[in-house]
Amino acid sequence: MRVGRDAIVIRKLNKDDIFNSIVEGWADLKAAPVYGLTLGLLHALGGWAIIAFAAATGLHYFAYPLLSGIAIIAPFMAAALYEVSRRLERGEPLGWGLVLRSVKQSGGRDLGWMALVSIFGLIIWVDFAFFLYLMFYGAHMPNPVAFIQEALSTTNGLIFLLVGNLVGGVIAFFIFSITVVSCPLLLDRDVDFVSAMIASVKAVAANPLQMLAWAFVIALMLAFGLLSGLLGLIVVLPLLGHASWHVYRKLVAP
Repeated sequence: MRVGRDAIVIRKLNKDDIFNSIVEGWADLKAAPVYGLTLGLLHALGGWAIIAFAAATGLHYFAYPLLSGIAIIAPFMAAALYEVSRRLERGEPLGWGLVLRSVKQSGGRDLGWMALVSIFGLIIWVDFAFFLYLMFYGAHMPNPVAFIQEALSTTNGLIFLLVGNLVGGVIAFFIFSITVVSCPLLLDRDVDFVSAMIASVKAVAANPLQMLAWAFVIALMLAFGLLSGLLGLIVVLPLLGHASWHVYRKLVAP
C-alpha cells in the first residue's frame, strides 16, 4: 500500500546540517569509492562527448547549456549513489548488481517519472538557451574563442550571459525544489512520485535559507567541475550525490 503524503514529516534543518551532510557524503565516497568515481567518470566522459560533438558540428552554443544542464538531471542520475549511502548507513552489502537491482525495485516506475521531469526541464533549458542565442546573435556562429571573447568583453555579450544564467538558475532551482527530497524518498519509502515532489517542495519552503545555501553549494561545486575541464566532476558529482542523501535524511523524519 502506498504511503499517504501526511505520513511524510518534514523537519527543520539546523545551521550546520548542510556542512555535516557534505562531511558525511565525503565519508561515504571514501568508504565505497568505486561506485561514485565510476559514475563521476561516466558523467565526465559524457561531457567530453558533448564538447566533441559541438566542435565537430560547429554548434558551439549548444555545449554550455548541455554541460550546465548536469545540474538539472543530476538528482535523478545520483539514484545509485543514494542507494550506496543507504546501504552503508544500514550496514548492508554492496555490489553493482545489488545497488542497481535495489534502485529498480525501490524506485520503479515512479523514479522513471522523475527522470522524465528532469529531462523535460533540461529540454526547456536547452530550447531557451538556443532561443536566447538567436535573439542576441542571430544565425551568426563565431568560433568558440571569438564567442567567449565577445561574451566577456562586450555589453551585448555580458547581458547575454547574465540573462542566460539567471534563467538557467531559475529552471535549475525549480528542478532542485521538486527533486531534492523526492528522488531519495522514492528509493527509501513506498510513496508515489507526486507525493514525493510535494514533500520536496514543502522541505524547501520549510527551510528556505538552508536550501538556498545547499543549492548555492551545488552550483559552486558544479562550476568548479566544469571549469576544471570536467575532471573535477569525477569527484564533485559523487560527493554531491552522497551528501544529498544525508540532506534528505535530515529533512524527512524516519
